[in-house]
Amino acid sequence: MVKSCLIIYDNIDISKFPKLIAFLKRTGDGYQAKKSKILTKSEIDRFLSSADDKEFLMIKVGLILGIAGACRTDELVNLTVDKIEDVDYSLIVKILNTKTKIPRIFVVTDVGNMLELFRKYLSLRPPDVKHKRLFLYYKAGKCSSQPVGKNTMEKIPSVVASSSATLLADAGVDITTIKRHAGWKSTRVAEGYVENSIENKTKIANQVLVGTTTSAITKTLNVSESNIPSNINFENCINVTFNLNVNK
Repeated sequence: MVKSCLIIYDNIDISKFPKLIAFLKRTGDGYQAKKSKILTKSEIDRFLSSADDKEFLMIKVGLILGIAGACRTDELVNLTVDKIEDVDYSLIVKILNTKTKIPRIFVVTDVGNMLELFRKYLSLRPPDVKHKRLFLYYKAGKCSSQPVGKNTMEKIPSVVASSSATLLADAGVDITTIKRHAGWKSTRVAEGYVENSIENKTKIANQVLVGTTTSAITKTLNVSESNIPSNINFENCINVTFNLNVNK
């Protein structure tokens, strides 16, 4: 940032000053960038289910889209209704103008009442609105024709991009997927969320202290009416998934 500003405003290239670069690197040792506070999945679910729609419906929709697509403030502000396709059980959202200049598409699935909240908010859109911006000022259960500005929208997504990345990291998603989801070019940014993931730290602690691993193990058990086990025991297991196939 210092290098870019000096070139733009003062036409000074600090790469020609090796002592200055060495000084900046030395003073930057141990520096850790401050991350935004994030919402946990339970906090998100609780807000979406319990907050009053009459007051918070617009914020709920912004939170849903922000989390699902790791959207930044400008992306939500400029999102238009014609870039959202409602296909019964999901929403397909296109973000064309992004900070990283990489257009992306994300999907909001029919989890909980997310689609219901979106459709409820969209149904309140006044018929005389002359623009296509999705987010309109919302108060007392009604939308006006005035689009939501950046300052208002900043109250919503200051945490949603980091929350989305952290939720993915907690779920064990790889760095490449996190980068693609958020539209990031930097691997270092994505690595920060994986490194700070509590779930990831818990898995590492289990591997170090208990000796467990996260490698996938598949066990097939054929059971008939005459061969039903009384119990099945698992030890030192985390993130266990059971797939039950019933053949009649």
